[in-house]
Amino acid sequence: MRRTNKAATAAAEFEPIRVEPAYRKVAAALLDRITTRAIPAGDRLPPETELARQFGVHRGTVREALRELETNGLLKRERGSKLMMVTRPSRDDVASKMSRALSLHEVTYHDVWEALTALEPPMAAAAARQRSAKDLAHLDALLGRSGKEVDTDGAVEQAAAFFHAIGEATHNGVFMLAHEPLVQLLVPSLGAMIDKVPQARARIADAQKKVVGAIRERDAAAATDWMAKHIRDFRRGFEIAGIALVKPVGAD
Repeated sequence: MRRTNKAATAAAEFEPIRVEPAYRKVAAALLDRITTRAIPAGDRLPPETELARQFGVHRGTVREALRELETNGLLKRERGSKLMMVTRPSRDDVASKMSRALSLHEVTYHDVWEALTALEPPMAAAAARQRSAKDLAHLDALLGRSGKEVDTDGAVEQAAAFFHAIGEATHNGVFMLAHEPLVQLLVPSLGAMIDKVPQARARIADAQKKVVGAIRERDAAAATDWMAKHIRDFRRGFEIAGIALVKPVGAD
């Protein structure tokens, strides 16, 4: 009598075919045109009735698809217009969604600091090479606030804005999108660190001054070194404040 290998039979089973709602297929088709720039940012889509005709679906199906793309920041309806316009999600929106995803995946403070250690020094070097006069003016304005913010919220906002300004000064869209979610993850805990470490404000101010000085002189090597020291010092502040680096970000 022939014996059947049940384990092998189970492993060979096929997955059920996923049947997606029609509006998801419409949204996917529109998304493909948007991401390939066949429909560029600023262009308006045809009316819902025309899209329904082209796709061969009900108007309500098209409306659901448009609503999904609008929620994701890819479409918007300007005031006074009935037509949806293709747009680009802002970096803040993209970063916020990525931050939430990272938090849900339970990344730790150690994970975030390790990523910042890899990203921020080369970003400072890129800023030194690519910065404009406008970038320097923005960084100088932030330095004017560094160490002088009386309330903790102001100090946290300034520290986050400094990292954001370094990203802007690189004029590299990948750098800007890559580090922003990490900075957003740290912001809620920066206040606790600044309050618990008396020397934190002065050390942050000094490090920012050194980084900006290197960027001003277009000294990429010095900018790299000072930013690396700044990141290490920031991390050390978390350790002194008793914020466990092995703890998932946002966990109580």
